[in-house]
Amino acid sequence: MTWFCYMLRCADDTLYCGITNDLEKRLAAHNGGTGAKYTRIRTPVELVFSETCDDRSVASKRELAIKRLTREKKLALILASLGES
Repeated sequence: MTWFCYMLRCADDTLYCGITNDLEKRLAAHNGGTGAKYTRIRTPVELVFSETCDDRSVASKRELAIKRLTREKKLALILASLGES
């Protein structure tokens, strides 16, 4: 099963990082107010970054690594994923 590590830009311009094995369903849950508590009051959210991971363990480790980055480094990661370094 493929897992995803993803980042969302919330309506208040904050960034949220999470993991899932169904990206479309999870994004709909976040925007529907049934996702994470953090995003519930910050909708709508926009998917700004995602990468595939081999399994849940790898995705969780990647999520933790991204969460430890500064905002500036997270934004650089987003830009790099779009090919705009």
